[in-house]
Amino acid sequence: MKIAFVCPYYDPAIDGPKQAIKEIAQYLVKKDHEVHVYTSDWDKYKRIKEKEEVIDNVRVHRCFHILRIANFATVWPSVFFKILREDFDIVHTHVSGHLHVFLASLAAKIKGAKLVHTTHCPWTDAHRGFIGNLLVKLSYHTINRLSFYWANKIIAITPWEIQFIEKNGGKGKIDVIPNGVNDLFFTKVKKNNFKKDNGIKNKLVLFFGRLNVTKGVDNLMKVANEVVKERKDIDFVFLGPDEGMKNTLIKMNEDEKRIKILEPMQEREKIREMYQSADVYALPSFREGLPLTLFEAFANELPVVASPVNGIPYEMNESNGFLVEYGDLINLKKKILKILDDKKLALKFSKNNKKKAEKYRWEDIAKKTEKLYQNLI
Repeated sequence: MKIAFVCPYYDPAIDGPKQAIKEIAQYLVKKDHEVHVYTSDWDKYKRIKEKEEVIDNVRVHRCFHILRIANFATVWPSVFFKILREDFDIVHTHVSGHLHVFLASLAAKIKGAKLVHTTHCPWTDAHRGFIGNLLVKLSYHTINRLSFYWANKIIAITPWEIQFIEKNGGKGKIDVIPNGVNDLFFTKVKKNNFKKDNGIKNKLVLFFGRLNVTKGVDNLMKVANEVVKERKDIDFVFLGPDEGMKNTLIKMNEDEKRIKILEPMQEREKIREMYQSADVYALPSFREGLPLTLFEAFANELPVVASPVNGIPYEMNESNGFLVEYGDLINLKKKILKILDDKKLALKFSKNNKKKAEKYRWEDIAKKTEKLYQNLI
């Protein structure tokens, strides 16, 4: 098959949907499919000069963006003409509501290619500005509805999304295919230097993800400040790309020695070391789709404390850690300490999480996606 992925970001951007697309694309090229990625030349920080590139046998085409909107979207209309010039069996668009989805969908419709769309769980107006909320609402009732109408299949990454997809015109077209986890995270690190390299000697509570207001990192910092004052045996690490909250966290941090805000990393081996150095993974988000980090923490046998938002309660329950309502700082602190102080409970969570993660290996997720394509054509 000749397949086109159309998505907001690709390497070198750090982004959840990007990583999911990359995992599936790499699987497909290993199965001798021809895979193209059409994306913006914006990586969230700067314009990328290299417009045509091959990354791990995936052909990447970066389209010149003419506009950035509300710091969450770019406009790159040339994707329409690029898709028209090719003959694809499958055009697979990603992230609902964006103009690139509509333009690529229209081009696929004209060319007669089968059209698949993955939503990536955008169904909330939380923490968007006025312009962002206005554009999202306009999109859902116009270009997004048309894109859903043209699609042959719509992939929801969690059953929580089904209600919104149906409401926006996608009824009868939905398959649920979750995110996954890379095989690397199932293996133990032989020599783990993460704590040594970062001056950490105590039990470790980890946040790994985008430093974005939606992730609840400010709430976790409040808890961290309380805990390190009361306990000498616990450290906290915040690690991820800055999306507006890094300076806020730096200002809030009352103990730079035991509450560390580290630079983002992309090397899988280093990320695995980080997970396997931690004792608790905290994800106190206001909203989530289905975060890759949840399954990565599971695969690395890490107990989790997370907010029960959107897709998370579908994949996590009391056998994997604790669910704590967003903004409930008392219980967030209590549950983190409960795991750190109860070795038997932590071990139970660890074993359950490793077993749970086995159901979400990327190869299995990619096979389901490949089968969906084959059934369409």
